[in-house]
Amino acid sequence: LFWGGAPLFINYVLSTGGLGVVVGYPLDTVKVRLQTQRRFTGAWQCIQTTCKTEGVSGFFKGMLMPMTTVSIGSSVAFGTYGNCLQCLRQVRCGSLEAPTSKGDIFLSGFAAGFAQVSVMSPADIVKVRLQCQMNPYQPGQGSVSFSKPKYHGPVHCLLTIVREEGIRGLYQGAMAMVLRDAPAFATYFLTYAIFCEWMTPAGKKIDWTGVLLAGGFAGMCAWSVGTPMDVIKARLQMDGVGNKRYNGVLHCISKSVQKEGLRVFFKGLGLNCLRAFPVNMVVFATYEMTVQLLRKSP
Repeated sequence: LFWGGAPLFINYVLSTGGLGVVVGYPLDTVKVRLQTQRRFTGAWQCIQTTCKTEGVSGFFKGMLMPMTTVSIGSSVAFGTYGNCLQCLRQVRCGSLEAPTSKGDIFLSGFAAGFAQVSVMSPADIVKVRLQCQMNPYQPGQGSVSFSKPKYHGPVHCLLTIVREEGIRGLYQGAMAMVLRDAPAFATYFLTYAIFCEWMTPAGKKIDWTGVLLAGGFAGMCAWSVGTPMDVIKARLQMDGVGNKRYNGVLHCISKSVQKEGLRVFFKGLGLNCLRAFPVNMVVFATYEMTVQLLRKSP
């Protein structure tokens, strides 16, 4: 259940990464727009506006970037997690065969979240900026005119950020991303382990219902922890578009609370949890299925 071998996390990446992105992406787009644009008063209004001005394709803006980079991020995260588990078992008990403690899982998850930010921050900022790029149609007299978008796609967005803001621009919001992902990943792996234990009878293997529920609840718990910093991360990533408003994480937190109160930290929480349950059901179910197939293969 608690993996540490390279073949396992590589096959995890191949089998689950892209599928998880597709399942949750429309809700992720709505969530990002709610967090960064005050014109929206709620999720339903955002959905209606997106449908009216951009059509269904508006919910999938920027999806190519996470689809092509999810394997890298997952490789780093799950590889770091597995290797940290092995190291902690070796240090604590002097043996790789020692049972895994809850502390080992938590610390390994924390390290996994920290490590994956280094490779995922550039992809994430491109995703967020494309998601927030709304180009509504404006019906004219007998014709339809479109506002000209700043970014023409993931590669153009990436190059434009580098040209206008330098390489550092790709890591704008990276500190907030670390503060989001490190505790969220720690919660993610620990919650999955705890739920699996609760739903597994003594001496038996967890069934598929248990895997689905454990994965879903793990995702919800992780996003409950990560959403406050998710809001700050998204705002810092969008700060390079137009006038710069924030000088860093603390300044963004201060200005956001000053204008919108403490509830600002929970913008998108419901959508994150709603998206996290099915996405992580798919992730862990497909992962466990892949592991079983690998173990049966000669």
